[in-house]
Amino acid sequence: MKLIERTLYLDKLKRVCGTPDIKVVTGVRRSGKSRLMDSYIGWIEESKKDSNIIYIDFTNLKYEGLKEYHTLNNYVEEHYRRGKNNYLFIDEVQMCPSFELTINSLHSSGKYDIYVTGSNAFLLSSDLATLFTGRTYEIEVYPFSFAEYMEYYQKEDLEKAFDQYIKDGGMAGSYAYQGQEEKYNYIEDVFNTLIVRDIRQKYKIRNEALMDRIADFLMDNISNLSSARKIADTLTKNKDKINHKTVGKYMEYLCNAFAFYEVRRYDIQGKKYLASSEKDYLSDHAFRYAKLGTRNMDYGRIIENIVAIELMRRGYEIYAGVLYKKEIDFVAMKHDEKIYIQVSDDISAETTFVREVDPLLKIKDAYPRILIARTRHDDYQYEGIKIMDIKNWLLDK
Repeated sequence: MKLIERTLYLDKLKRVCGTPDIKVVTGVRRSGKSRLMDSYIGWIEESKKDSNIIYIDFTNLKYEGLKEYHTLNNYVEEHYRRGKNNYLFIDEVQMCPSFELTINSLHSSGKYDIYVTGSNAFLLSSDLATLFTGRTYEIEVYPFSFAEYMEYYQKEDLEKAFDQYIKDGGMAGSYAYQGQEEKYNYIEDVFNTLIVRDIRQKYKIRNEALMDRIADFLMDNISNLSSARKIADTLTKNKDKINHKTVGKYMEYLCNAFAFYEVRRYDIQGKKYLASSEKDYLSDHAFRYAKLGTRNMDYGRIIENIVAIELMRRGYEIYAGVLYKKEIDFVAMKHDEKIYIQVSDDISAETTFVREVDPLLKIKDAYPRILIARTRHDDYQYEGIKIMDIKNWLLDK
């Protein structure tokens, strides 16, 4: 399979090389964590001539005997080289029970620059401070962006490339297959494996059928406002009574594994967060097509999903905006930066254009306002709102 250098993540790793942090690389299954580590190790070997690489991959039977934390600790210490910069890489670290005891011990020695990857259900952001006594630096790896998709395929026709990206998504492992059906079989298997191996194993799920129904419901309703109670009521109509607390827990588990991302609502006028309902987005939009089929392409929601993940990829915290009972798709924040964003598939009809820009026009502060759509034209301004073609925005043009 063809490889490309994922510079966004590689540069993040380079910037923290040699720092005392425990670097934790996370991401949905098959998003490229291991490939990223390989690239980074290659960079260290080329640029740091006094390096000693200690690498352990728990998916490889070669390291089967190290899945006991004392044995793992001894192996690492045996491979330490005095007088060199010692880099420790452990892939799928959660496969070693009590791995955190070894990592903390090695980190406290101050002898190693430590990097670990693992399943998100076992390396939750909220748990890192509890797992590791040292400071952690988390790098979240997402599926391929449209820019990476273009680099991979070297396509010249942007419009056709974006049409295909909508169908293919960013799970690069599927690119090895020629037919769309074969690609979707791969993507569906990744999603099912993610649920089976991560969520069910971690949380000992009893009602597997309910978990599947909730996942399908969220896929079918990406970008829609929802809540655990509403989902429970909807699923109860044709089936047995479902407790909304159980639904809420299963939704949390799906987000913990980064199958979905939950986006809270934000009252722009009151500058406060709302707890009534939220939106959910897929880590990769092609999961929906692979699981539910392509009879309803629903381009508007898919494009909104693509924008949501791209904003997170670029380091923004995102919220669903509310202003005077009108919805603004995204309020994107990063440090002192704030951007208001509306997303649409087609704004060629005047009624659609007016509907999309109207909420943005009502915002009175000076932060940037953007309408992203498939305009197929150069970017332009409308009463202080930047109208951008989705491809230009995704390629950061």
